[in-house]
Amino acid sequence: MTTDSLKRVIFGRPLKSNELEQEKMPVWKALPILSSDALSSVAYGTEQILIALAAVGSVAAFAYSLPIAIAIILLITILVISYRQVIDAYPQGGGAYMVSKENLGMAFGRLTGVSLLIDYTLTVAVSVSAGVQAITSAFPAAIPYIVPIALFLVWLMVWLNLRGTSESGTVFAFPTYFFILCVLVLIGKGIFDLITGASHANAIHVIPGAAPAGLTMFVLLKAFSSGCSAVTGIEAISDAVPHFKTPSKDNAKKTLLSLGILLAIIFGGVTILTMAYGVTPDPRGHTSVLSMVTESAFGRGAMYYGTQIATMMILTLAANTSFNGFPILASIMAQDKNFPRMFANRGDRLSFHFGIVTLGVLASLLLIAFRGKTDALIPLYAIGVFLSFTLAQSGLVRKWFREKQKGWQGRLLINGLGALVSFAVLIIFCVTKFVEGAWIVIILTPILLWFITKIYDHYEDVADQLRINLDEPLPHRESIIIIPIAGIHRVVAATISYAKTLSPNVVAFYISFSDEDEEKMEKKWEQWNPGVRLVVFRSRYRTIVKPLVDFIERIDAHVKEKQTIMVLLPQFVAKKWWHRLLHNQSAYRIRSRLLKEKDVVVATVPFHLSE
Repeated sequence: MTTDSLKRVIFGRPLKSNELEQEKMPVWKALPILSSDALSSVAYGTEQILIALAAVGSVAAFAYSLPIAIAIILLITILVISYRQVIDAYPQGGGAYMVSKENLGMAFGRLTGVSLLIDYTLTVAVSVSAGVQAITSAFPAAIPYIVPIALFLVWLMVWLNLRGTSESGTVFAFPTYFFILCVLVLIGKGIFDLITGASHANAIHVIPGAAPAGLTMFVLLKAFSSGCSAVTGIEAISDAVPHFKTPSKDNAKKTLLSLGILLAIIFGGVTILTMAYGVTPDPRGHTSVLSMVTESAFGRGAMYYGTQIATMMILTLAANTSFNGFPILASIMAQDKNFPRMFANRGDRLSFHFGIVTLGVLASLLLIAFRGKTDALIPLYAIGVFLSFTLAQSGLVRKWFREKQKGWQGRLLINGLGALVSFAVLIIFCVTKFVEGAWIVIILTPILLWFITKIYDHYEDVADQLRINLDEPLPHRESIIIIPIAGIHRVVAATISYAKTLSPNVVAFYISFSDEDEEKMEKKWEQWNPGVRLVVFRSRYRTIVKPLVDFIERIDAHVKEKQTIMVLLPQFVAKKWWHRLLHNQSAYRIRSRLLKEKDVVVATVPFHLSE
């Protein structure tokens, strides 16, 4: 099987550029592709609130989980409304990055881009680790294999995304909708238990009673910041507006609204059921809160295992939000010279394959470093996304104030409120999670910002050096051609014949290791007489590359400004790959060294062996 055939089997047939429209997403497909991150957060959002409150050491503290969840739902509402305005203002995509870049300046645009790229990477690690936790909750025997299972799931996502958006979206749709159905049925069963006064369901109060000892404002803020992991993923829809089917802007806004409604219902519902069934987090971290809630509602039957399987799948697919967001954002940043250029290129399946593979590698490293533990990864999570929220909303505030279009006061008020709330959450997160690992992201962000700034400066320097004046005539240069040879054979003959068609100034360069070798070569050359001068260089240390470089430097010191030095390398190509290992790799070593030399043209004249 050829390499191309193998690629077709693994990744599918290559897609033409004009097939890009077919790869764009309708609303029903965009929801599972771009919203699975936010939807899946209910599997660990409520749990993270309870873990923070559990530090108080009193069951009464858990009563504050519902007010905290309501505050987070209000935050989600503000962000959904704000990001619908981002979609209206920037239908070309790019989301927070484009808003910050155009309204606050390129430096803030880079900061937003770095923040989102960090968050996308952490989203993959957190989502997959939480998905594996759902597996170990139902099947404890899998606990020793957490990291291998997590890595398998990451690279399964990489493979599916490399096959293209349309194909991966179809695969992802069923698990997402299955999860939504399972959780909505769970919430319905829980509400039924509350209404009917089932013995295992306790009455709940929106306003908790007296605060227990130890429940400080710091603990409440820490619980709030932990629960804000449910907010991540909202921004991904605004990043990917051009990837929606026409009308892309309207479809993106519909998807975002659907996400907001589902997120509020599911997140709020699971929190209510946690209180109703008296569920507390597992101190060992092996069993998730959602698993215990489902078991309280249905017992360990088919519905329980179905919900756990759906949770595992949605948590794994939550990483797919990042596998769409990261490559798209990286491609936009690459077009602005803020990221390596290869990230802007689409692969055979019209996907940004460099971004997809890079994200897979980075997430795998995180999972290995933190041993696939969700609790260890959560403190690093969400700082980047709330920084991007703050900058995006601030950028829109400046845009509305500057342009003052019709209705600008209302838009400014909404985005101003969004900026203030996002900034407050960012500060809370940095303070409450700093010692638990948030310091890593706080330090890493400026380092990466400096790095991509250097990338931009490099591209600008290259552009300055390559820029030409179109009014100037093309310079004419004659070539002095040097042909390094190891003997007289058909490959050398073909190379000399080709060189003489390019320039009359051709020199054959031979390196000898003894007097006898030098004399023998000169006699054979005189007998052959190809019409090209032979220069023999004696190498006392049996090296090949350095004498050639010295010879080129001598010629370079005497050539005129209108002359170019060109090195033509004769090279035969063996038919079988293992034959190539049996021959001297002199041509490769010479090429590698000469490419570093200034103004030396290096070319290869291949001669293919038939056997």
